[in-house]
Amino acid sequence: MPDDAAAARAAAAAAEEESVFSHPAVDPDSTAAYGEHPDQVIDFYAPHGERVPGVPAPLVVVLHGGAWRAPYDRRHITPFVDFLARRGFAVANVEYRRGAALPTQGGTHPVAGRWPDTFDDVAAAMDALPALARKALPQADPRRTVITGHSAGGQLALWAAARHVLPKDAPWRTDAPAALRGVVALAPIADFTVAEKLAVCAGAAGQLLGGESKFAERLPYADPTLLLPTGIATTLVQGRTDTEVPQAVAESYADAAAKSGEVVGLTLLEDVGHFPLIDPAADACAVVAEEIAQLAW
Repeated sequence: MPDDAAAARAAAAAAEEESVFSHPAVDPDSTAAYGEHPDQVIDFYAPHGERVPGVPAPLVVVLHGGAWRAPYDRRHITPFVDFLARRGFAVANVEYRRGAALPTQGGTHPVAGRWPDTFDDVAAAMDALPALARKALPQADPRRTVITGHSAGGQLALWAAARHVLPKDAPWRTDAPAALRGVVALAPIADFTVAEKLAVCAGAAGQLLGGESKFAERLPYADPTLLLPTGIATTLVQGRTDTEVPQAVAESYADAAAKSGEVVGLTLLEDVGHFPLIDPAADACAVVAEEIAQLAW
């Protein structure tokens, strides 16, 4: 029976992954650069669908996942981005530099992330976003900005909202909290220590920080559990049957937040794995949109 259960879980996860990647990519209304590298761009999607006439739309900033690895760029999350736009949100889909395209020597996966480039890019994108969004999305209300991200992008979303509590010598530290209504992190890699113990995404968090020799040194600059409290409303959405980023990772972040004196929402979805959270064909995606709306409005 245990083998049968494991096989069923694997089959369900495979079906979820197939579904989310079955949707065609959706082109943006416009694209703007925030730097000179080809990956330093933001795609903008104008609100339509359920938008209330005459009322500025909330702005949702999206950071895609993919274990900070090169093969997974912002295109794979565009159906989710379009789903949000069709529900009346203005959306900024952020690209950033990821790991090398080739696997590490002796490895089977491309290396995860670039230090410090990945964090340089997210910080630069967030700093440039207000001016870029005013031009690209005049329908948007920047006072109602919510940042969301999936998996590795969930970590980056939590990190982007916590720059004001980074160590004082961090180059990305800001003097004040970001002007955000909140964060909705989707199955985030939110605790690097727990993620490494569980071998999440084949050790991607450790690779992002530069390997075992740099892990402890760089952890305080990147691990969301060490960047609390933020003072910014935060909700985590997590599937209970997620085998990519298990529930324990999100729970660890929520526990760390509570210990810091901050209340973090944790929405656990039954019979939901890793990918339905960003799959327009899945009921879980509608739950995510509602969580965003609750913070945006």
